[in-house]
Amino acid sequence: MSDAVVIGSGPNGLVAANLLADAGWSVTVLEEQPEPGGAVRSDRGVDEAFVNDLFSSFYPLAAASPVVAGLDLGAHGLRWSHAPRVVAHPRRDGPAAVLHRGREGTAAALEADARGDGERWLAFCRVWDQLGDGIVDALFAPFPPVRSGAVLAARLRSAGGLRLARSLVLPVRRLGEEEFAGEGGRLLLAGNALHADLPPEATGSGGYGWLMSMLGQSHGFPVPVGGAGALTEALVRRLRHRGGEVRCGTAVAEVVVRGGRAVGVRTADGTPVTARRAVLADVAAPALYGGLVAAEHLPARLLADMRRFQWDQATVKVDWALDGPIPWDDPAVAPAGTVHLADGVDDLTRFASQTARGLVPDRPFLILGQMSTADATRSPAGTESAWAYTHVPHTVKGDAGPDGLTGRWDAAEGERMADRMEEQVERYAPGFRQRIRARRVLSPPTLQAADANLVGGAINGGTAAMHQQLFFRPVPGTGRPETPVRGLYLASASAHPGGGVHGAPGANAARAALRGSGGVGAALVAAQRLLSRPGRGKGHAFDEA
Repeated sequence: MSDAVVIGSGPNGLVAANLLADAGWSVTVLEEQPEPGGAVRSDRGVDEAFVNDLFSSFYPLAAASPVVAGLDLGAHGLRWSHAPRVVAHPRRDGPAAVLHRGREGTAAALEADARGDGERWLAFCRVWDQLGDGIVDALFAPFPPVRSGAVLAARLRSAGGLRLARSLVLPVRRLGEEEFAGEGGRLLLAGNALHADLPPEATGSGGYGWLMSMLGQSHGFPVPVGGAGALTEALVRRLRHRGGEVRCGTAVAEVVVRGGRAVGVRTADGTPVTARRAVLADVAAPALYGGLVAAEHLPARLLADMRRFQWDQATVKVDWALDGPIPWDDPAVAPAGTVHLADGVDDLTRFASQTARGLVPDRPFLILGQMSTADATRSPAGTESAWAYTHVPHTVKGDAGPDGLTGRWDAAEGERMADRMEEQVERYAPGFRQRIRARRVLSPPTLQAADANLVGGAINGGTAAMHQQLFFRPVPGTGRPETPVRGLYLASASAHPGGGVHGAPGANAARAALRGSGGVGAALVAAQRLLSRPGRGKGHAFDEA
């Protein structure tokens, strides 16, 4: 018997397990897949000479996260590497927009594109100097971030108050139009916003685009030396050093609840695993509520709210082993680790509109990684390990392209979508396809089969749109990891602050478990029970609370 059972060995589950072990708890982590890591894994499945990351690759949020920094993973073998440039967004009718590690380099490139845009970028950077630390502290703190939020509010007033707040909640298209004369600055903001799941017209996408741009400029988009799996290996090594256990190939079928309290889990083969103090679930919220936890243990309002839970868009990813570097038309793109591919902000809107309407995009917006450029250990000298992904609708109503894709995402459809994605790269790098030695296509069903949290190929644990953030995540409530079942904590990207490899949901869940099931947890249970009384909790948005 362990003090805590953690379901899932993704980064959040492993962070939670490490923090509990640091507090002296005995911890058992149960993982369905044959290896740990969730969406932080790498392999040599494309070509034996190449390391390819299966899912996530670049980790600006990990670099900024005080949670990750506090684990001192460097002492357990983790090393970071950076590409010479952070992000590039090539243009077919002008110079590429490039995000450098240094603000002066970014500003100089934008100034060359449009007079005055360099100084406008530096003005953005000065706001970051005032607010950046406070934003990071508030972002990764348990919700509500009382202390860090008060500090941030005071700084916000001194940095521009309501006018600045207005800018940060603007759609990124409007923010770019207000702040930049040229296309370069607008593309950096809009590409980074859509990278974070927010289209150009979404409320708050301007703030996201600015945040991701400033994080990239301050911390880079680093990668673990040797592959994404090196980050998981360091987390597992640290946990085992502190006495924790990780069992792979062990699927959890049920959270066992007695007297309103989680007392352990039952695995798929019927084996009980008891938890003396807590169960932490690094699983998607819909899989927990009414799935691993039977509906009889949950308030009706919560179950009704879960039916409104919105996933982020589905994903198709292609991994490549290339015989040489990608032959970009614009040489400024070659040193960038991450490349965003779309013809402009209008093309980003076109892509987002197509996916929102249930159409497979004809010119997909690609997020592309040049992994050997970022970490030379990924492939033989003179070659490139690369990948790209794009989003597609969960429910496909039609194909905006010529291939008649239906959303079955069988092997044939996956290959046709991969061809379409390669054609998009060719528009900016003629001759790209001639350098492909091997490729692997990961369609939405393939992604979910490799990690059950990636439901339908959704990689963010649920949309990052404003209606499902903060105290709306995963459903309207406290925004905290406590659940209506005592001793059970939500520790996945479905919890605040959401997706990205930063460990905050796992850390928040671990801290809540250490505090015990009293206090906020008991208040949450009481509130949920109140809402589930007869006449309440019928699932309508305007029900009386």
